[in-house]
Amino acid sequence: MRPAEPGDRVGAATLERMAAAPRYNRWMFERLRPWVGRRVLEIGAGIGNMSAFLADRERVVLTDTEDYYLRRLRERFGGEAHVTVAALRLPAVEPRLKAERLDTVVCLNVLEHIEDDRGSLRAMHDLLEPGGRLVLLVPALRALYGTLDEALGHFRRYARRELATKYQEAGFELRHLEYFNLAGVPGWWFTGRVLQRRLIPTGALRWYEALVPLFRLESLLPWRIGQSLIAIGEVPR
Repeated sequence: MRPAEPGDRVGAATLERMAAAPRYNRWMFERLRPWVGRRVLEIGAGIGNMSAFLADRERVVLTDTEDYYLRRLRERFGGEAHVTVAALRLPAVEPRLKAERLDTVVCLNVLEHIEDDRGSLRAMHDLLEPGGRLVLLVPALRALYGTLDEALGHFRRYARRELATKYQEAGFELRHLEYFNLAGVPGWWFTGRVLQRRLIPTGALRWYEALVPLFRLESLLPWRIGQSLIAIGEVPR
């Protein structure tokens, strides 16, 4: 049966466009891979762009809030015995998810969509076993906030100190915090603040995707900013 239409058409269209950027998706996951364990829950899995990189783990729970995305995930991963697809709307968490004995929660470009981000961080903390890690990626640099963020339903873009403080308040020990995607900064600013577009242009995305091998070199820089922040938090043992 064909999935119902998505409730958030802009978000769904953005995910479909990002599905056509495999180099970028792989680059992002490779930056996160060192902190991803064997029993993983992904929050806001969408259509599975990043979920595909988690499929080789021992146990995978893919979650989202919309029935449209849940159906897409079941169609794509339903044949895998070790993968479960479940509804999850933070900060509420069902007890059965807490019983999964998770060592990793992956949350990529999701927290900015949730008004109660403090409560949601605490809920993610409570999903994890002692020693478990939250692997988080959020949009950074408040000055970049524009029509793209508005159309996607972003409540905020994050600053380093703000995110570190919220991690601490949620009970995490912050293990790693870095900017990601320096090259994306001018494009996001120009598209959302100058052109005031509400979707990432497909032409610009194709050029960006082609240049990802060059953009990867940002890891060699001693200091940088970036379109996003990667934050790794650990539950104290």
